[in-house]
Amino acid sequence: MRDEVDRLIADWERERPDLDLGPMQVLSRVTRIAKQLDHARSAAFASHDIVSWEFDVLAALRRSAAPYQLSPGRLLQETMVTSGTMTNRLDRLAARGLVRRAPDPNDGRGVVVTLTPAGLAAVDGALTDLLVAERRLLAVLPGEKAGQLADLLRVLAAELEGEVEGSP
Repeated sequence: MRDEVDRLIADWERERPDLDLGPMQVLSRVTRIAKQLDHARSAAFASHDIVSWEFDVLAALRRSAAPYQLSPGRLLQETMVTSGTMTNRLDRLAARGLVRRAPDPNDGRGVVVTLTPAGLAAVDGALTDLLVAERRLLAVLPGEKAGQLADLLRVLAAELEGEVEGSP
């Protein structure tokens, strides 16, 4: 079985036989798979009238367990965006009725963000559709191969995330 990356690698090997193209064999495929996943995510989310960044915020709230509420600071940590970006996102989600803000009962100066019933329905439906799409993308791999791939990617992701977290 050959793919487009194999063809690209063959061209580069012909033109630059002095280079080790091993990294390109892996990461070009990761990039191509990521593009397919982005398309699948967009379609899954669109059917629930949300986009990727909205899913990220709603999913962080949903994962927090009932009553599905977090501080804006915690949402920043969960979604890795700036505070200005988060403020804008929360304004837009609140205007759509997907979240609501309220004073933090434990800190009079703070705010909590809570998932509304509409937000809960949107994120739960989008997640269900996303998992169907992701299963379809991975269907070519037998279960044990998918597990092995997940293990290998976990090692790579943990190392790369450590570099990002540990950088000044």
